[in-house]
Amino acid sequence: MITKEKKSQQITELTEKFARSKAVVFTEYKGLTVAEISGLRQLLKEAGAEYKVAKNTLINIAVKGTPIEAAKDCFVGPTGVAFGYDDPVAAAKKVLEYSEKNEKLKIKSGIVEGKLLSVAELKSLSKLPSRTVLLCMMAGTFQAPAAKLAGNLYATVAQFAYALEAVKNKKSA
Repeated sequence: MITKEKKSQQITELTEKFARSKAVVFTEYKGLTVAEISGLRQLLKEAGAEYKVAKNTLINIAVKGTPIEAAKDCFVGPTGVAFGYDDPVAAAKKVLEYSEKNEKLKIKSGIVEGKLLSVAELKSLSKLPSRTVLLCMMAGTFQAPAAKLAGNLYATVAQFAYALEAVKNKKSA
């Protein structure tokens, strides 16, 4: 039997996790074995996320007054929560990746940076490249005009040098 003190401790822990996370994905884990849940936890850990199974009543209390309260309709049946701390997309990607391999894991919905997302929206979000890749793409886009300018300036100087060389050769001949 869980004491009131232990429940209070779990609520505090959940509240802290919800406050810290940039992305939260709610799942139904019915039918998963302990080994399968451990596999999911390991997959999420590699992405800087974690998976927690909690009672719906405790989750309801922990999310009161937060943006996550918008997902309270998901707190029916066995609920597992994936918390994404660093990259908001990474947690959703890993949970969706795992749910495709193991059909017992059902995704209910998710919240990414305070916005409630449906399963379809989570799937489209998970198809985006990671934050690091997007930043590199953006940096490349910003760098392209400067690189082109440098190339054009070099070409102009090189053409001028070739013209001088041609004039020198013509005068010496």
